[in-house]
Amino acid sequence: MVAVGSLTDAPADAVSAEENVGADLPAEFRAVHICAEDEAMFSDLSDKDVRKSLRVGPVAMPELAPDEVLIAVMASSVNYNTVWSAQFAPVSPFRFLEKFGRRGGWAARHDLPHQVLGSDAAGVVVRTGSGVRRWRVGDHVVVSAAYVDEQDPGTHADGMIGEDQLAWGYETNFGGMADYAVARASQLIPKPPHLTWEEAASNTACASTAYRMLVGERGARMKQGDVVLVWGAAGGLGSYGVQLVRNGGGVPVAVVSSARKAEAVRRLGCDIVVDRAEIGLTDDPTDDPDEVIRIGKRLGAIIRERTGRDPDIVFEHIGRATFGVSVFVVRRGGVVVTCGSSTGYQHVFDNRYLWMKLKRVVGSHVANLQEAWDCNRLFELGAIVPTVSAVFPMDEVGEAVRIVQNNRHIGKIAVLCQADRPGLGVTDPELRARVGGDDRLNPLRGMTAVGEASRRR
Repeated sequence: MVAVGSLTDAPADAVSAEENVGADLPAEFRAVHICAEDEAMFSDLSDKDVRKSLRVGPVAMPELAPDEVLIAVMASSVNYNTVWSAQFAPVSPFRFLEKFGRRGGWAARHDLPHQVLGSDAAGVVVRTGSGVRRWRVGDHVVVSAAYVDEQDPGTHADGMIGEDQLAWGYETNFGGMADYAVARASQLIPKPPHLTWEEAASNTACASTAYRMLVGERGARMKQGDVVLVWGAAGGLGSYGVQLVRNGGGVPVAVVSSARKAEAVRRLGCDIVVDRAEIGLTDDPTDDPDEVIRIGKRLGAIIRERTGRDPDIVFEHIGRATFGVSVFVVRRGGVVVTCGSSTGYQHVFDNRYLWMKLKRVVGSHVANLQEAWDCNRLFELGAIVPTVSAVFPMDEVGEAVRIVQNNRHIGKIAVLCQADRPGLGVTDPELRARVGGDDRLNPLRGMTAVGEASRRR
């Protein structure tokens, strides 16, 4: 019988297929999860403190579908959808699970009174379904959050266009913030061999999303020399957006909310940094059209002074607080590409600046598998690097997610699962040395102040 955590008892950077073939799996395993019985716990509260809803404890091992693999998860990371799940808002994820379960068949497994969270994972394949062809027990993998149906015709044009596409660990169950995770074979990507488990686990969801937004054929199609305004540039998405702009020959302009975050984006190679206070942008979204234009004019003047032109692209994921400014400030014929709305979905903007100046708004969501593999290749080349700023054990996940909820984080926050300490998982130390070693691969490590979780926004 293999106990929970048994893979960690062996060196977590040297788990072999032989150690797992034929071994029994536990009936239960440790996981970060939420429970349907808690859905109403924040209904009368303005501060939806995720530490109250997140649970770490045993859940039942699910049965494996033919097209799935079971992964012994060594590390995961916090994404903003973990915050949404844990506060049951703006939509309770149990609505997603119930809808998914209605499809029947293997989907019915997901409709449970608990949900295992996490849209990132790095680990070792320990079981494969009967229909899995390209992956074997013992493979080191990372997981794409794009959960697609290969039999959906839209998937064959673009995995993100399929009607049945879901966000793994948010709109599905059995996510990556656990000792074991279930993923479709069509979600798997080889783990870069020079990265540690926690470094690798912090990249795929955010970096691939940024890649599709900026580089992919269905995004903004950034070209060399483009000026790209990156909102929230020190966060999970923004920190990869800045790197992709620089790597692609563009000029990133970062907007941040503090001097510490300004230092973080400078460490990533961004020379043009704007503090929100400089342009009068506060934490409270404004729908006053005159104020939006005033903020846009201040920001536009700064960008023109530093780059000589208005931004060609705006990298937008903040939503209500910034979207009107984004539409105003992007150049004539430019593109606002958006993948989220962390400050609110209802955007107000002056449409004259969109239609009369021939601007475009492009919606973008996660990334298809080819885009995720292409983005992963950039990590293997050392062209872009992980942005881990803090590492938490799973038992302290509430504090980790609370930091992200309060926007106190920088880059990405990793969560150790079966890996018992940071620094494990490197299988190609020579490549690690060639791309610059620990310092090059951890430019933001230590920049998130871990004692800030309890502060209010």
